[in-house]
Amino acid sequence: MREGKLGFVICVLFFWMFESTLGRFVVEKNSLRVTSPQNLKDTYECAIGNFGVPQYGGTLAGAVVFPDINQKACKSFDDDVSFKFKSGAGLPVFLLVDRGDCYFTLKAWNAQKAGAAAILVADDRPEPLITMDTPEEENARYDYLQNISIPSALISQALGEAIKRELNKPEMVKVNLDWREALPHPDDRVEYEFWTNSNDECGPKCESQRDFVKEFKGVAQILEKKGYTQFTPHYITWYCPEAFILSKQCKSQCINHGRYCAPDPEEDFSLGYDGKDVVAQNLRQACFFKVANESGKPWLWWDYVTDFSIRCPMKDRLYTKDCAEEVIKSLGADLKKINECVGDTEADKENSVLKAEQNAQIGKGNRGDVTMLPTLIINNRQFRGKLDKGTVLKAICSGFEETTEPVICLRDGIETNECMENNGGCWMDKSSNITACRDTFRGRVCQCPIVQGVKFFGDGYKHCEASGALRCGLNNGGCWKDTQQGRTYSACIDDHTKGCKCPSGFRGDGYKNCEDIDECEEKTACQCSDCRCKNTWGSYDCHCGSNLLYMREHDTCISKDAKPGIGWGFVWVIILGLAVAGAIGYAFYKYRIRTYMDSEIRAIMAQYMPLDNQAEVAVHGSHGNV
Repeated sequence: MREGKLGFVICVLFFWMFESTLGRFVVEKNSLRVTSPQNLKDTYECAIGNFGVPQYGGTLAGAVVFPDINQKACKSFDDDVSFKFKSGAGLPVFLLVDRGDCYFTLKAWNAQKAGAAAILVADDRPEPLITMDTPEEENARYDYLQNISIPSALISQALGEAIKRELNKPEMVKVNLDWREALPHPDDRVEYEFWTNSNDECGPKCESQRDFVKEFKGVAQILEKKGYTQFTPHYITWYCPEAFILSKQCKSQCINHGRYCAPDPEEDFSLGYDGKDVVAQNLRQACFFKVANESGKPWLWWDYVTDFSIRCPMKDRLYTKDCAEEVIKSLGADLKKINECVGDTEADKENSVLKAEQNAQIGKGNRGDVTMLPTLIINNRQFRGKLDKGTVLKAICSGFEETTEPVICLRDGIETNECMENNGGCWMDKSSNITACRDTFRGRVCQCPIVQGVKFFGDGYKHCEASGALRCGLNNGGCWKDTQQGRTYSACIDDHTKGCKCPSGFRGDGYKNCEDIDECEEKTACQCSDCRCKNTWGSYDCHCGSNLLYMREHDTCISKDAKPGIGWGFVWVIILGLAVAGAIGYAFYKYRIRTYMDSEIRAIMAQYMPLDNQAEVAVHGSHGNV
């Protein structure tokens, strides 16, 4: 047993060296806004406790109460009959307690049992904020930790003292805890990492971690398959100090010649499995994910880890390579590639997968180093709070950009639909039930919608207007429309992409009203002499006297008795004239053609036979030569 304890001391030394070399712990914070009294009104920072249920993506308002006795909340308030746990204003109670004398978790548990909605722990020294963490298992009862369901926050000593002074006055101290910006939410995909361990013999912590994987598996796989999230599992390892590499302790806790180590599961080298067994299984799980991810099915990791914990537990002596390979085969994964990834764990060389894991442990940007298990990182920020399905899902949902979160984030129990009450204060067309209120995990947003391919534009609060070629088919484009006397008029124009315009015969804004114009009274039509004007809805009737016909286009009257014979006679004159002109043109054409043809024929004949006048000319020419 002495040898086993010595080995455990060496393992602790690994961890101490790792932390002292790389340790950069980042305190995750949220906002605390004091809304009254006036002299305390401001926004302050507070540190999120690593237990309970922080309301990621939301807010919680309450009134602060500071107990008269048991001010450090190290005892149960059930025994304190003088303590009346009421805020006096019907608001949730935020219990303010002092730091010291007992674990943070015990303070939170006692506050929760007394009915508090949240606990504020005032620091007892002037220092930067720290993270309130869970105690080590051997130092405290662990059974109540998973039952803490209220959020917790550590506030500075100065703010705690200021709140206490105000609580001695009549005015109530009201605060609002705000976690809406506790996690980044830049886009429509959440990237998260889960730092875990295959060891199942580390007590209640291992049990809660194993239970979380089983419960969260279904949700995680849905989010991953639909592309809402990008998940990566990770595993912590330490290295063996060079002076101990050849020791029995290092050989039993490390693989690859002391490069990658894990603590002994039972903290005793004389019992059960060794640390190197844990490292080997961690490596196999990491390689399973690598191969599954390369095949386009990263969500299979959840199946493998869950099945391995069920089929290959340490307590049944099944925590072996053979059992792991049986699980891999049952899931249809490529065992050959996984074994190639694992490689030779006895070789004196680096393993690329575990080397990458050690590098990933070092924090970058706003993320601190990973030094404890389990650790969940969402959008490069460390999650704080209880590791259970509901709490983690809320945190992941808060990492989506507003209006891009999946439906699962908008279910009852995950968030409250603010659009259900007074339409969230957004624009709404009640006649067609079209609203600009969009429910998101962080709260409602007022955003003009897109309905049936028609996009609405506006501020989303008081005004949204349809735009596009199809807008008139959707609630008439938001324009005025009415039917009377069997006629329907609309202020929506199909070939206009936006806007409303009252049709001819009406005037108004085109949106809410268009009023009929009385053309007769306003004398804008039917103004010809001897005309009788009668107004109708959207138009008018005009009748001419003296057997005249009204021409609306010209607002004039013409005779109904025009002589039809005169018209036809004129037509016949035109037709006859055209016929004569055609005949003369044809005759002239024939004459010209004939004359042309005669000249052409004569020219051809002259080439082959002399004509009479040509012969005579030739004879007379001969006599002259003689």
